[in-house]
Amino acid sequence: MRFSTKSRYGLRLMAELACSGTGRAMPLKEISERQRLSLKYLEQLVTPLARAGLVKSERGSQGGYRLVKDPSETTAGEIIAAMEGSVAPIPCLESETNACPLSDQCATLPFWAGLDEVINQYLDSVTLADIAKSMAEASGGACACAKNRNLPEKDS
Repeated sequence: MRFSTKSRYGLRLMAELACSGTGRAMPLKEISERQRLSLKYLEQLVTPLARAGLVKSERGSQGGYRLVKDPSETTAGEIIAAMEGSVAPIPCLESETNACPLSDQCATLPFWAGLDEVINQYLDSVTLADIAKSMAEASGGACACAKNRNLPEKDS
């Protein structure tokens, strides 16, 4: 199973917002520079995140995007679901009701259902705070990797 760049970059975008401090709006341009991601692509990523109620935009000179909830209350599963939709390993597990006409006689369905459960348990066990902490630790206390940043250090 592979996740698209939408999920990978969406997690990085959200981790930067988590590191920016509670309630501070961060311009996408700053995230783009810190993470070396395309500004145009980040602009596309915030739409599903906002639709899912994970980020909120603020206009004005101090505007940008900020998290709606505390990072410890947002899971990686919520972020990935906003970016990808279902992460079910097979189509017949994408909805609550399995519409496959062969589901009651499918010998492999329990395997796929078990895999789906493990994936979702893990995604829901990792919080945005955990990801932001890993980002900070990997870069010696700075939120974005120091080698990817031309900006002065900020307090997290």
